[in-house]
Amino acid sequence: MDKAVEYFEPAAPIPRNTPPSGLDVVRVTMRNPLELWGEPSYNEPVIQARFFGQHLTIANHPGLVRHVLVDNAARYGMQPVRQLVLKPILREGLLTAEGENWKRSRKAMAPVFTPRHARGFAQQMLAQSVAFADRLEEDASRASEINASALMTQLTYEVLAETLFSGGIARSDGDLGELIDNLLKTMGRVDPMDLIQAPRWIPRLLRLRGLKTLRGFRDMVSRTMDQRKAEIASGKQVPDDFLTLLLGLEGEAGLNRNEIEDNILTFIGAGHETTARALGWTLYCLAGSPHFRSLVEEEIDRVLATGADPVEWLDLMPHVRSAFEEAMRLYPPASNIGRAPLEDDSWTDENGKRYDLPAGEAVVVLPWVLHRHNLYWENPRQYRPERFLPGAREKIGRFQYLPFGAGPRICIGATFALQEAAIALATLLGRFRFDMTENTRPWPVQRLTVQPAGGLPMRISHRH
Repeated sequence: MDKAVEYFEPAAPIPRNTPPSGLDVVRVTMRNPLELWGEPSYNEPVIQARFFGQHLTIANHPGLVRHVLVDNAARYGMQPVRQLVLKPILREGLLTAEGENWKRSRKAMAPVFTPRHARGFAQQMLAQSVAFADRLEEDASRASEINASALMTQLTYEVLAETLFSGGIARSDGDLGELIDNLLKTMGRVDPMDLIQAPRWIPRLLRLRGLKTLRGFRDMVSRTMDQRKAEIASGKQVPDDFLTLLLGLEGEAGLNRNEIEDNILTFIGAGHETTARALGWTLYCLAGSPHFRSLVEEEIDRVLATGADPVEWLDLMPHVRSAFEEAMRLYPPASNIGRAPLEDDSWTDENGKRYDLPAGEAVVVLPWVLHRHNLYWENPRQYRPERFLPGAREKIGRFQYLPFGAGPRICIGATFALQEAAIALATLLGRFRFDMTENTRPWPVQRLTVQPAGGLPMRISHRH
C-alpha cells in the first residue's frame, strides 16, 4: 500500500478501556450495542464472561468461528436473545426459522439464488438503477444535499421489487424508507426483557410503538400474495419469479401460508435493507477516500465505454467490488451472529487451551468486532479497499471476514447482493459524485443492520 496516502478513518465508537457496570450494560445495549465492546474484544482471540447470569463466549478466533458456524453447525441453535428480538418481526422467515422449518424454506428458495440464476437478474438491476439515476438528475444539477442512506433504501427496494417480485408488491401507505426506518428503530432493538430472557408473552415496551408499522408491512405482504394468487386462479400468465415460486410451494408437503408470508416479509424488510446499508456506507467511505474514489471512477468509465454486459461488471470492476467489500468490513450488514450449543461442547486452540461451551449458553461471532480485530487486520479502523484487490484479497482468512456469515446458514442472497452492488455503484458513480457536507456526521447504530443515525447527508453533483 502507498504509505503516502492518508487513509480515511470512518465514524465508529472508540473501544472502552474499562468494563461497563451492570447498569451501563443495560443502557448501552438498549441505545447502541456497538458501543458496548471494550479493548479486549478487539485484541483477544476468545473472551468468556458472565452476562446477566449467562455464560457468554465471544468467538474471534477463526478456528472457533469455523467450529461453531461450519464444522459443528448442526449442534448449535440460534441464540435466544437474538430470537427474542427478531422472531416478533420475521417469525418463521429464513433468518429466524430453525430445524425442519428452516430446512424446508432454504431448500425451496435455493434455486432462485444460485449464481447462474442471480446473473439472470443483471439487466433488470441495470434498468432499475438507470431509472433511479435519471430521477437524481435534477438534484445533481443543483449540487443538492441528499440523504444517501434513504436513497439507497429506495433503490434496493425497487431492484428487489422488480427482480424477485416482477413489480407485483402491493403498495404501502407512506414512504417506504420511513416505514422501514421506523420498524427497525422500534422492533429491531434489544429490550431489557430480552437481556434477562423473560418469556415472550411479557410485553416489550420499547417495541410496542412498532406494532402498527409491523401490521402495515404484514398487510402489504398479504395483499401481495392475494393479488398474485388471484392472477393465477384467473388463468392469467404470471411471471416465473420468487413470488410465484413461493406460492407454488403452499401445501402439506411444502410451506403454509404463514411461512410464505414470513419469507416474503423477510426479503422485503430485511433482504434489501442489508444491501442498502452497505451501499450507503460505501458512498460515505469513498467520499472520505478521494485517492481510491478516483481509481473507482476511472475503472467505471473504462468498463462502461466498452459496452460490457452488466452481468460481467462485478468481475470487470475489482476496484468497485473492493470498495464495497471494505465498506462491509467496517460496517457489516449483520453485526452479530448468535448461536447456542444444543448440548455441552468444547473447543481447543492451537496452544492446547480448552474452552468449554455449555449447552444453551451464548456463543457469539461479532463481525463488527472481528472485522476490526487487531490480530487479523492491519490498521483495522481505516478504510483501505486495497485489502480486497486481486493479489491481496486471497490473503484474507475465510473466517476473519464474514459479511454474509458462513456455514449452512450463510446468506442465501450473497451473489445477488454483490452483483446488485456492482451494477448500482457503477451506474451512480459513472454519472454522479457524492461528497460529504458539514452535516455528514453519521454514527453507526446496531439495529437489525448497522445504520447511520441521522442518515447520510451528502452532496450529489455531476461528474462530467
